[in-house]
Amino acid sequence: MNALNVIKPYRWEGMWVFDDPDKELVKEALVSGADDLLDLIVGEGDSCKLLFSAKKFPDAQFKVDWVREEGDDGFEFGNWYHSETHEQNLWLCPALFKYFDEAPKEIHIKVIL
Repeated sequence: MNALNVIKPYRWEGMWVFDDPDKELVKEALVSGADDLLDLIVGEGDSCKLLFSAKKFPDAQFKVDWVREEGDDGFEFGNWYHSETHEQNLWLCPALFKYFDEAPKEIHIKVIL
């Protein structure tokens, strides 16, 4: 797994989505707070670039902290995180595991508009 990952979220049909052909992700939706966080950061913009890592890196602007796993009967539904900087909770779906072997305790993020 890469130490520093990059995705390029964009608005599509009123939702935030991203593509990552290397991870076999197409129009992967960012929902349940992740979309609200992007709205807050990007404003009226239609796209951005997100750099993210489980380890702090130069120019990281903020981090989200792991709160809890959400699942049922051993089936992983996703993980909840919290951005203290933005006072925002967000849910990350199992696509998280395309980038990390396990849910990181914190994810450091830089947004490029």
